[in-house]
Amino acid sequence: MSDPHSWNAWPDDRDWTPVQRVRGLSTLMVGWQSVSGSAGEAEFAGRLRDLLGEIPYFRDNPGDLVLLESHGDPMTYNLVAIVRGSGSRALAMAGHYDTASLANYHDLVPLACDPDALHEALLDDLAARPLSEQEAHALDDLRSGDFLPGRGLLDMKCGIAAGIAVLERFAATPDRQGNLILFASPDEERESRGMRALREALPALMQERGLTIEAAINLDATSDQGDGALGRAVYEGTIGKALPFAFVLGQSSHAAYPFEGISAQLIGAEILRAIEGNAALSDTGPGDVSPPPICLEARDLREGYEVTTPERFWLSFNWLYHSGSAADRLDKFRAEVEAALGRATERFGTQAAAFARASGARPGAAMAAPRVMTLAELKAQALPGPEASAAFLTYQASLSAVDNPLVLSRLLTEWLAEAAHLTGPLVVIGFAGLNYPPSRIDPEDPRAAELSAAIRAACAGMAPGEALCHRPHFQGISDMSFLGQPRQQGAEAVADNTPAARLIDRPGPDALSFPAVNIGPWGREFHQRLERVHMPYAFGTLPGVLARVAGTFLRDAPER
Repeated sequence: MSDPHSWNAWPDDRDWTPVQRVRGLSTLMVGWQSVSGSAGEAEFAGRLRDLLGEIPYFRDNPGDLVLLESHGDPMTYNLVAIVRGSGSRALAMAGHYDTASLANYHDLVPLACDPDALHEALLDDLAARPLSEQEAHALDDLRSGDFLPGRGLLDMKCGIAAGIAVLERFAATPDRQGNLILFASPDEERESRGMRALREALPALMQERGLTIEAAINLDATSDQGDGALGRAVYEGTIGKALPFAFVLGQSSHAAYPFEGISAQLIGAEILRAIEGNAALSDTGPGDVSPPPICLEARDLREGYEVTTPERFWLSFNWLYHSGSAADRLDKFRAEVEAALGRATERFGTQAAAFARASGARPGAAMAAPRVMTLAELKAQALPGPEASAAFLTYQASLSAVDNPLVLSRLLTEWLAEAAHLTGPLVVIGFAGLNYPPSRIDPEDPRAAELSAAIRAACAGMAPGEALCHRPHFQGISDMSFLGQPRQQGAEAVADNTPAARLIDRPGPDALSFPAVNIGPWGREFHQRLERVHMPYAFGTLPGVLARVAGTFLRDAPER
């Protein structure tokens, strides 16, 4: 077992050993339960402000701790903590404090936010029963003393803790150059409402304080099932996410006369077969290969039992990408859906003809030509004037309590289909959730070049077992999609094809633009019962790297 208090975090400054401070901050904040949408999430920013207010710098400068309203009832807040030095140049660090649900801890829910007690309980549980290979791996990790469990510890309160330690270190530095900022935001796990609200408030706040954010470091966690070689990473951008949907309208028929219509379920099944895990749909653009789309939801929309074929079927997909835009994904999605619709109707027509020959029955009338339309096309048909548009807005407002974006998008699309009097076979396509655009630092941007140089300097000379690797895109959906990213390619096409107004990102015209990378902790199985963080890196190495990056970036400011 390794000694978690012996790791030397910052070889260039032997008197700074942040391990115990970062560990203590991490476990303290995990104890502040802050599941997305809970009262704890709403309380967290105020508790964090009070904690940071105990730091000598903030006792002397309480105005440099700022709470900014985000969303919700009760209201949630972004916390902005600023440690000022000389000049206007600033580097920001960013993390989110909301967490996934505690439910998958089952009998250990009462211990989910108590890392040390949970550690002992998991050891007892795993040692007492037969284990899967994954569970055996977790048991070895927990026995090693290098890993600590807890809801939100890995994702991502230990990242915030590392940022706090670096902020404290910077505040204690005499004659400090530049300015260091920490953001702590709610709602990353759902719709990044915290970061998007912060983005809208930052221009005025930075202007008021006379600061210019030149670059940012996101502190989110990554997973590594190996020795950490891939988890100790600098991500130069983030993957994007689109949520395309297919709302299928068939033609109902009695089970005894199946060829008098066509099942929406049959069409939906062909769409699912065409898209689910289709490697040909993986984004293979420059620098990376993103996973193929996968289905999040596929369901018949009937509520009760009927001896008829389904008239309506709904599918939604998660599609990760790192190049191009969500609008490009929708074009590809349309091509796949059109082909699948054609195959389904053609094959069903062939079966109808074969059945007619075998039974001697007269073939039914030919069905209408199958077609695909976008949500934008549907809205143009369903909302011909102000009265219809007002009715749609009223219906949308009545769904304000619907938290699931897939359900909300489906209900709105169904309403539009009813208003347009659509009949099948037809498929409506659009986006069923917030689009998360990809990002990548631009090597031509001098600020990005300076940040990259500071990272290289910070990592120089690290031992092979501690060194960081450079990876192109952070693979988890994160606030990086909105951190310093004011505009997204194809934004209008995304907006036109998204049913729910609250799922459309509309950055203000003055939103700040700056390069952002991700340097955060690593561990295993976040959001799961065995979520655990690698302590030597998260509590020791990571804050040391962040401190060196910040010091170099702010100290070596060029004349521009």
